[in-house]
Amino acid sequence: MKRGVYFLFFLSLVPLAGHAFAQQPMALVQSIDMPEVPSGPYADHMAIDLRNQRLFTTPQANKSVDVLDLKAGKVLHTITGFGNPHAIFYDEKRNQLFVTDGGVGAVKVFDATTYKEMKSIKVELDADGIGYDPRSGYLYVSNGGEAAGKKYSLISIIDIAKAEKIGDIQIDADGLEAMAIDSDQGRLYINLPDQSAIAVVDLAKRHVVATWPLTKGKNNMAFALDATRHRLYVGCRDTDVRGSIVIVDTDTGRELDRLPIGGWVDSMFYDGQRGLIYASCGVGEVYTYQRVSGDTFKEVGLTDTAVMAKTALYVPELHRFFVAVPHLGDTLAKILVFKVD
Repeated sequence: MKRGVYFLFFLSLVPLAGHAFAQQPMALVQSIDMPEVPSGPYADHMAIDLRNQRLFTTPQANKSVDVLDLKAGKVLHTITGFGNPHAIFYDEKRNQLFVTDGGVGAVKVFDATTYKEMKSIKVELDADGIGYDPRSGYLYVSNGGEAAGKKYSLISIIDIAKAEKIGDIQIDADGLEAMAIDSDQGRLYINLPDQSAIAVVDLAKRHVVATWPLTKGKNNMAFALDATRHRLYVGCRDTDVRGSIVIVDTDTGRELDRLPIGGWVDSMFYDGQRGLIYASCGVGEVYTYQRVSGDTFKEVGLTDTAVMAKTALYVPELHRFFVAVPHLGDTLAKILVFKVD
């Protein structure tokens, strides 16, 4: 294990002031091991096949996509041949997987029955996050930037029906992180962590129409969108052990409040039915906040996960919250499955 990982492990054991660790808002109901995954610090994003109860995940240390059978609680299949897999989109209508491969600069398309590669759509290196607009049927993929040797970043537009790239949106930033799409407003929000700012993209015009600076948090990496109330919850990595959720009014771009969380936040979700914000952090906790009224939230407790288990997926149809745990030291790679009441 590298020194930095030991350091993060040590920090994760340090209690954060003002937090009661006894209360667990979510109950652990299943743990699915991925024994083939070697030691490595990260596990990336996930997607769900509701009809067939399959979970797709990208253990980067294995440079693969693992297909998990949720009913059997085991790895069903492993798709290999990636340079650096990041995000997954599952197209239920066509039973296809779209996987970003940052190592080769591509969006790879697979038949989700045979797991055979059907097509490789060329984009820039460091292809990473994705967002899907169900209204247009377009997939938006972040790529390029400093890590790809570019002076700008791109959001590439993929028509999933044709499995073709139909355009690019250029962003003046060294790198891009999580995005959120508001189909009703025709907007895409994307994090610019090097600038501690948010870019607002008009999807019809395909260019940036506003940039909102953040002052209540920095190194913004995650998003959760409440489109109904016009609120964007922005997950920031302020330090290695402490972070924040900045509440932003999407009508004005104004920062409304700041909620404290742990460090290394990577995945966030808003549960509109329950008025809850979930923030999965690499310090080994999922933070849960409950909306009391208006823009006032209270922390309702922490859910224990594992060190650097920062990537998560919330599936409201199943009332389940999935957390990807990397293989670090004696902790083997696995998916933790929590029940959300």
